[in-house]
Amino acid sequence: MGKITGFLEYEPEDRDYDPVEERIQHYREFVLPLPEDELKKQGARCMDCGIPFCHNGCPVNNIIPDWNDLVYRGDFKKAIEVLHSTNNFPEFTGRICPAPCQEACTLNIDDQPVTIKTIECAIIDKAWDEGWVEPVMPRHRSGKTVAVVGSGPAGMACAQQLARAGHTVTLFEKNHKIGGLLRYGIPDFKMEKSHVDRRVAQMTAEGVKMRTNCHVGVDITVDQLTQEFDAVVFAGGAEQPRDLPVPGRELDGVHFAMDFLTQQNRRVSGERLKVNKEIWATGKNVVVIGGGDTGSDCVGTSIRHKAKGVLQIEIMPKPPEAVDKGTTWPDWPMKLRTSSSHQEGATRDWAITTKRFLGEDGKLTGIETVRVEWQRDEKGTMKLVEVPGTEAVIKAELVLLAMGFVHPVHDGMVKDSGVELDPRGNVKANTEAYATSKAKIFTAGDMRRGQSLVVWAIREGRQCARAVDEFLMGYTLLPR
Repeated sequence: MGKITGFLEYEPEDRDYDPVEERIQHYREFVLPLPEDELKKQGARCMDCGIPFCHNGCPVNNIIPDWNDLVYRGDFKKAIEVLHSTNNFPEFTGRICPAPCQEACTLNIDDQPVTIKTIECAIIDKAWDEGWVEPVMPRHRSGKTVAVVGSGPAGMACAQQLARAGHTVTLFEKNHKIGGLLRYGIPDFKMEKSHVDRRVAQMTAEGVKMRTNCHVGVDITVDQLTQEFDAVVFAGGAEQPRDLPVPGRELDGVHFAMDFLTQQNRRVSGERLKVNKEIWATGKNVVVIGGGDTGSDCVGTSIRHKAKGVLQIEIMPKPPEAVDKGTTWPDWPMKLRTSSSHQEGATRDWAITTKRFLGEDGKLTGIETVRVEWQRDEKGTMKLVEVPGTEAVIKAELVLLAMGFVHPVHDGMVKDSGVELDPRGNVKANTEAYATSKAKIFTAGDMRRGQSLVVWAIREGRQCARAVDEFLMGYTLLPR
C-alpha cells in the first residue's frame, strides 16, 4: 500500500493549528489542513506491513491501507467510496476521534505512525467540496417502521443504515436539533455543527423523519412507540454524570461539565437557553476536576470565556510521557496526552483529590485538596491513600465536574420500558442481536456499552441496524 519505500523517504507531517492568541478569540475550528501534495506523501508512507494492525485499532474497521494508497495516487473519489463503506460520518471521526488506529500503526513502533486521522478528514472534506456526497436511496421500500431514540452518532448511524435498507425510520431527539452530544457536548472549536447539519440534510433526503423536541418517556411513552413501530432502538447515550458528593457540593459555582458545555454550544448556535442560571467562567478562577476529553473541552471553553485562570486536576497519577512500545503496541497505551486546549494556557496537576468545597454566603470560594497515592494492600488490591501533610486550599469561583458518566439516565424511558440492565447500570444487550430483554426493543452506543468514543458509537449503530434489519426481514444485506 502507498509507496513501498515511502515511509523511508517522507517524514511524518500532521495538521497545524492557528496561533493560540488568535483561536481563543472565537469558537470556530482552527486546524489547518495539509496541502494535497503533502497528503499524497503522507498516504505514500503507508507501508506494505503484511498485517495492517490499524484495522484492529479502528472500531469501525476502516480499510485504512486502501484509502491511504488511493490518496497517494490522487484518487480521492474512490477513496471516499472505500471510507464510506465502513464509516457513515468520517468528518466526525476525522475531527474528534483520538485515533486508536494510529496507535496501532506498524510505523508507530518507531513513533512515526501514518497520519491516518488527518488523511481521513481530508478525504471527506474534499468529497463534500466536490459534491460527491449524495443521498443514498434504497432500491425498494420494506413497509417496516423503526423508531430510533437518541440522535447522537449511534442513533444517526443506525437510522441512516436502516433507511438505506428500505425501512421507514423516525429519529427522536429531546433537544431542539439533531446531533446529541455531537451538537451539544463537543465544543464548536473542535467540530463546527455545519458538519452535523449536512448529514441531517442527507439523511432527510434519504427518508429519515426527524422528530425533535420530543422527549421519549416524557412527551411520548415507550408503549406508544412499540405499538406504532415494528422495532424501537434505544440510542440515548450515557448521560448520568459522575458526581462528587463532598461537603460544600451544594455551593453556587459547582457545576457538572456538560451543563457548562451545553450552554455554550447553545449560545454559539443561537438557541435560547432554558436555564435558571447561566454558567460563565469570565473573570473567575476555574478548577476542572477530571482529566479526560470532557475536562479538556471545559478548559478550552473557559479560556475563551476569558477566565482569570484555569487549573485541571486528576485523581490518577501523571501518565508517562513516553511508553514502552514493546509492551503496549498495538494496544491503546496509557500515556500523557496534551490537547490543543491545554496548550492555550491551562495548568494541570495529578494525584490530587478534593476533600471539600469552601464558600461564603452560599458561593464557592475554593476547594480543599490533598495529595494521594495508589498503594497495594495485603491482598494486592490497589487503594487510594492520602499523603499526610499535603493538604492545600485552591482558590476557585467555578468548579466543573468532568469525571465522566456512570450510565444512562434511568428515569423516564429506561425505567418505563422495563428493560434489563447490566451490573453497571447500562441497558443490557449483546453485540450480535443488540436486543434488549423486551420484545421489539434494541439498544446501541453508550446506552449499551457505557461512556465511550464517537467511533464506537458509529460502529454499534451500524451493527445494531444490521440486527434490526435481520429481525424485521429474516435476512440482511447490511454490513457489520
